[in-house]
Amino acid sequence: MAIFIILPMVAVLLYSFATRWTSNILPDGYTFEHWIDGFTDARFAAVLVRTLLLAIACAVLDLILVTPAVYWQKVRNPRIRPFLELAAAIPFAIPFVVIAFGLLALSGRFAPQLQGTLWLLLPAHAAVAFSFVYWAVDSSMTSAGVARLSEAARTCGAGPMTILWRVVLPNIGPGIASGALLAFGASFNEIALVQMLVGNRFETVPLYMLNLLKGSNADFNLLAVMTSVTFLVTLVLSIAVVYVNGGATTQLANTNPGRRETQ
Repeated sequence: MAIFIILPMVAVLLYSFATRWTSNILPDGYTFEHWIDGFTDARFAAVLVRTLLLAIACAVLDLILVTPAVYWQKVRNPRIRPFLELAAAIPFAIPFVVIAFGLLALSGRFAPQLQGTLWLLLPAHAAVAFSFVYWAVDSSMTSAGVARLSEAARTCGAGPMTILWRVVLPNIGPGIASGALLAFGASFNEIALVQMLVGNRFETVPLYMLNLLKGSNADFNLLAVMTSVTFLVTLVLSIAVVYVNGGATTQLANTNPGRRETQ
């Protein structure tokens, strides 16, 4: 199974360095020219920076919305948990095309000036990535026992903001980091929402790759470079998520052996 996953990516990576690849198993020669041309191209650089900034903004927005909501549910109002879980399940149950059409219809009725702009695309990406952030933060808060931590901090006279910043956040750091990385990856690789909501007015890496492929003078070596960059970003994010989650599990086992909490 690993061969079927790895071989295509190895072939794409080799093609991004190939001077020419005909009937041989390996390229006829190798060069860094395609990578240099890609990263020195103004459009390529702009697309990459734009995509990175959008992914970062998506992760930050989701964390700002999800973390207080999950904390409030754990500590103050457990009855809202089914609603949060329903919201987290929607992106998996509804095709992104339906989400895009819903946003277009809603914005067309109440805020038509948002159509075709980043201010409509960003909430769409945040909605799609919400599930990843929610489950990561929820699991982290459950493992840390934020209800008991908050109660102990209140007993010592700490206020709500002090509890959140000094007690809760340090204990759920791995969950926040994991959720942010997953949200970043979901936004970075998303194309359907970009294509439907903004199109070429806000070209991202996946859309740029599609436009490059559809062009009459398609540069397949540059396309291989872009594909390799996307794969490397995804690989780094995956390794980071595994590392963060592994570290959190080890820390929890060492500091709180045998503790279980059901919330």
